[in-house]
Amino acid sequence: MNCEYFGKCASCTLYDKSYAEQLDFKVQREKQRFSNFTSMDFDIIKSSEEAFRNRAEFRIWWEKDEKGNHSISYAMNDFNKNVLEIDSCQIVSPHIQEVMPKLLELITKEKELENKLFGIEFLGSTTNDLLVTLIYHRKLSEEWNIFAKELESKLNIKIIGRSRKQKQIISEDLISEKLSINNKNYNFEYQEGGFTQPNTNVNIQMIEWVLNNIQDSSKDLCELYCGGGNFTIPLSIKFNKVLATEISKTSIKSARRNCELNNISNIEFIRMSAEEFTQGLQEVRTFNRLKDVNLKDYNFDTIFMDPPRAGLDDITRALAKDFEQIIYISCNPETLHRDLYELVKTHEIVKFALFDQFAYTNHIESGIILKKIN
Repeated sequence: MNCEYFGKCASCTLYDKSYAEQLDFKVQREKQRFSNFTSMDFDIIKSSEEAFRNRAEFRIWWEKDEKGNHSISYAMNDFNKNVLEIDSCQIVSPHIQEVMPKLLELITKEKELENKLFGIEFLGSTTNDLLVTLIYHRKLSEEWNIFAKELESKLNIKIIGRSRKQKQIISEDLISEKLSINNKNYNFEYQEGGFTQPNTNVNIQMIEWVLNNIQDSSKDLCELYCGGGNFTIPLSIKFNKVLATEISKTSIKSARRNCELNNISNIEFIRMSAEEFTQGLQEVRTFNRLKDVNLKDYNFDTIFMDPPRAGLDDITRALAKDFEQIIYISCNPETLHRDLYELVKTHEIVKFALFDQFAYTNHIESGIILKKIN
């Protein structure tokens, strides 16, 4: 990767290695970590070496010269947490790379857009739909709306303005995405503020890995931490019915919309935490959110979990052990390793994969499929 900031910007921590070397470093680290559970070969899902991120956040840096004139630039922290001014970034998508300089140039020409601008966030898709959030340290006026609308038109993007307790949506606060998964097209809408996987190509391969390593089932799927339905919707073709839960209102709204976009009718989405759902399923508590859902109608054989970095809580770990098949996608190998101590008491690992969502960093995601021991 020939980026003049590579090795200076702290967003890429493995700057001293080629892509092949840094990936091998992470793979060997995780094989060692999980060696007490399995010696099987891991499936390795690689990232593109450049232009792989469809989500990015940048600070805005203000600089004054001796005459009092100012300029602004994109900025990140370096490894000493000092400000590093940048004018490009090779790990973001080609569309974001193209828009970045044009956007800043137009902002600097209009004081109302530039005044007290603090940060810029980009959320893009493979369909070249791009949502840009401008973050300010001031209240946004009606005049700002007028100039932001012109900015949208000139760059063919969508603009949101944010400041303390304020969100100004110029046209839409979402983008459209189309993913080809095992040669089948799926439509998604990603809303600002909701979770999305930043590396689209790796995300597609993650979903395909799950689909290609499980059998079709005449029974039902239980999914916890479903987000906007990223896995839920493609997985629905493998099961009779799907019951999926998520605590985020934004994500549940997106999940239901994405279900409509794909004309899928065998998924029920519920806004509940994993702990609450477990209590409802085990009839420990009653929830108004479950009043229209008859849990006894479901005949689950598989549970799918994609928890946050904290991993599973004690209640969810115990629940998972009741299912014939466990699919666990993890963004934190440390908590996955901890959770496996309990899960392997009742299940055996049959597939293990590593997904390089965040190339050039120490981070790597993983996926395991476990089957109940008879």
